[in-house]
Amino acid sequence: MDLIHLAGPDGDRCIVRVTGRFQPGVLTGHDILHADVLASASFVDARLDLYLFPHDLDSWEQQLSNLRPGQTASIGGERGLSLDIHMHEDGWLSIQVSDPDRLTTVLGTRPQGDWIAEHRGRLEQVRLAWPREVIETAPGAYEWSPNRKR
Repeated sequence: MDLIHLAGPDGDRCIVRVTGRFQPGVLTGHDILHADVLASASFVDARLDLYLFPHDLDSWEQQLSNLRPGQTASIGGERGLSLDIHMHEDGWLSIQVSDPDRLTTVLGTRPQGDWIAEHRGRLEQVRLAWPREVIETAPGAYEWSPNRKR
């Protein structure tokens, strides 16, 4: 399921595709999601790994809500790969994908329509598909949520 899908008319694209839980059934890894970051342009064609914690999704939601021209929304970065989307005054987006060990690239696109609302919907779909099922009862102590799907 695509959390982020930005594509330009010339074929440049950046997609963050959530593929599932990182460690399903393991308390400390169950709510971490694995995603592939796909960056494609005439000069790059890359697939990179990204691991999303619940707070990453919360932060992404907040940053999307506050994104205005001249500002940047980011996801990842604390543990390696980061993806930064900078909105320019003219509606263009600069998308920087940085994996410190492998690649840094910048793509440009001008999305059509209300792409922010579309991406809020994508986030909601990801949360519905992989809801939080672990609660932290104390620092470093976890248990299954009573609402967990089995």
